[in-house]
Amino acid sequence: MADAKAARRDPRRELEELDRVFKALAHPARRQILMVLHFRGGEMTAGGIAGRFACSWPTTSRHLKQLEQAGLVTVESVGRERIYRIDKALLGRTAGEWLRWFEKV
Repeated sequence: MADAKAARRDPRRELEELDRVFKALAHPARRQILMVLHFRGGEMTAGGIAGRFACSWPTTSRHLKQLEQAGLVTVESVGRERIYRIDKALLGRTAGEWLRWFEKV
């Protein structure tokens, strides 16, 4: 079974995904947004997120868009609001898996 799973892995796709995630994590504001989402139950409105930061709305919007493009957050429109949800599974699967290489002796 493990051999079948390893055979289906696409290393190029995995590296591209890892690069997208680390590029999104490179900016401190985006890391902060993820922390806020995590500690606020995993989801917030765009306005709720923006209200936690001193930067302008367009700047916050660009950071949210980059997190969305990296797959670290998903967005759902509910009426006039946009609800952002953190994807902890992707974060653990990419960045977490890469960091675990350094735990091995």
